[in-house]
Amino acid sequence: MGDWFRQAGHGVRFEWGPAGAERLAADVACLVVVDVLSFTTAVSVAVEAGTRVFPYRWRDESAVGYAAGLGADLAVGRRAVTASSPWTLSPAALRRAPFTPRLVLPSPNGSAIAASAGDSAVVAASLRNATAVGRWLAAQGYGRPARPVGVIASGERWPDGSLRPALEDLLGAGAVIAALRDGRSAAAGPGAPSHSDAPALSPEATAAAAAHAATADVGAALAACSSGRELVEGGFAEDVAVAAELDACAVVPLLTEGAFAPAE
Repeated sequence: MGDWFRQAGHGVRFEWGPAGAERLAADVACLVVVDVLSFTTAVSVAVEAGTRVFPYRWRDESAVGYAAGLGADLAVGRRAVTASSPWTLSPAALRRAPFTPRLVLPSPNGSAIAASAGDSAVVAASLRNATAVGRWLAAQGYGRPARPVGVIASGERWPDGSLRPALEDLLGAGAVIAALRDGRSAAAGPGAPSHSDAPALSPEATAAAAAHAATADVGAALAACSSGRELVEGGFAEDVAVAAELDACAVVPLLTEGAFAPAE
């Protein structure tokens, strides 16, 4: 495949799911993973509390061994929480759980993407920390064609395993892209030409930012979209509420030595 699938020449790029992440990862300096319901929201809650979060592809026996080798606790499924295993992908449950310094947090979407991102810097973004992430990227010089960033909306899965584009991840990705664009424009200074240091957004990234800007009530959209309704009807409305805490978190989780920890 040619350069077209990598959105080459653009400083800020946008793609969907594991396949999109794989295509962009080899050609960008930083990969931003967005999985609003719920991996990256859970990461923001855990890292904010001081936990180092290790992404992992699978929640199976191999995850048990991986966590044991790290001396970490292993997150279980939302409905598998017990007194001895209180950590889960649920952001609300993580807030109630006892503090753990190291947590393996598997998921088939955001966590799997982060765990297989290769040599790029990897950041976890959600609606809770989108502005903080965008401003950090701008401050680090990401978003220029010479130092491109790829923003990945993780999406969900249809029953047959194929990608289901998810509105919540589109909105989260758009929020990060808008904050990065605005952050670099501000860094250029009021007297600088508008194009001098602004990131070169691909059409895909421009459309994601526009989708976020066009959504008058992001919190309401989150609760009413397919993924939000699935969680609400399954008894996890509190997770949707946590995910809708727009810009409540200033922490930027950066993958460092295999774990998400606060970026400096």
